[in-house]
Amino acid sequence: MPLLPIPPRLRPLPGLAPRDAKGRGVGARFASFATLVACAGLAASMAHAAAPSVVRVTALVDRVVLPLMRQRHIPGMAVGVIAGGRSYVLNYGVASTASGAPVDDATLFEAGSVTKTLTATLAAWAVARHRLDLDAPVQRYVPRLRGSAFGKVTILELGTYTPGGVPLQVPEGVHDRAQLLAYLRAWKPACAPGSCRTYSNIATGMLGVAAARSLHGSFAEAMQGRLLPALGMRHSWLRVPAGERAHYALGTTQDGKPVRMRRGELADEAYGLRTTAGDLLRLLRLNLDGRGLAPDLREALELTRTGHVRAGVLTQDLVWEQVPYPATLPALLEANSMRMILNAVPATRIDPPARPTPDAWIDKTGATNGFSAYVAMVPRLGVGIVLLANRNIPIDDQVRAAYSIVGDLKSLRGPR
Repeated sequence: MPLLPIPPRLRPLPGLAPRDAKGRGVGARFASFATLVACAGLAASMAHAAAPSVVRVTALVDRVVLPLMRQRHIPGMAVGVIAGGRSYVLNYGVASTASGAPVDDATLFEAGSVTKTLTATLAAWAVARHRLDLDAPVQRYVPRLRGSAFGKVTILELGTYTPGGVPLQVPEGVHDRAQLLAYLRAWKPACAPGSCRTYSNIATGMLGVAAARSLHGSFAEAMQGRLLPALGMRHSWLRVPAGERAHYALGTTQDGKPVRMRRGELADEAYGLRTTAGDLLRLLRLNLDGRGLAPDLREALELTRTGHVRAGVLTQDLVWEQVPYPATLPALLEANSMRMILNAVPATRIDPPARPTPDAWIDKTGATNGFSAYVAMVPRLGVGIVLLANRNIPIDDQVRAAYSIVGDLKSLRGPR
């Protein structure tokens, strides 16, 4: 019998009115609900918008998430929402079908390729600190690639998936850095660099390698030791420490078996993050309103949302992808389609680059064998959404769910 998701229960926190603590749900176990710290003035357009109550947000998210969990047999989900200057996390179902432990605020999910947004942020931070040059060739930072076609690819081309047809995955048989560099030295472009977009773990992975080299350290040191603490993402890990392993959710394969990620070369840089809905909400909040951040980090976040390439229906930023807002559902489905992931798409450089705009739907998908992740933000609305699940589900389902939730959030906006 498929698992039926359990609706969340509202858990009162200091400062919440008693009426917001009305428990809901059925069954012996309940997931928790927490309203995170509100942040003032997420976007200028939201300055006078009233934050919806936790009850209303829970009702609209329940309407979308509970049927999705039933349809796709998802054991557990964590959903993050930003609306009206306030952040909310709703937790559903179980983190592990083996233990029956409920999803809670500390549950770690595999983020898959949502990791790439942080790799791009690290690279942009290095640019803001004058350590990395987007127009420089990769060989400046990885000398062992000097003289090869891949060595001549620019850092920007790595960050926009336009090196010239780099494969999606690291090839089988490549198990360490020496083998990877040997493969890249022999690589030949399938199209002129900059002329086609081919989504690639290798491209983003090497972006992370180059960024870390420019900062004179390993990627793990730069990400775990510097960037994540600077962003206040204190529950995100490339290597889950012993004290956090009890919070690590168990993934679910398509045939219902338990699974967790198997690491490979460039995993840290491309898909290896384990994180919470709360931490990913913090990343979105800082992108929506970076006031209070150090100038170089604020500049880095803005750089990741700068448009550099047009490919099909989307504008390719540094890893982040965007569709003009108001965005139609068909456009978002196309931008996040398997066609855009698996095929080469003609690309055109935007010169000069397009500065960050509030009128965009900005998003990133992610998946591992047992997990799914989707994050999106609409600066014009001051809205953000995080969807984390311990089952790999179709991207279309995630995009449709987010689109529906954001549409309902828009209807809840208070008067200006």
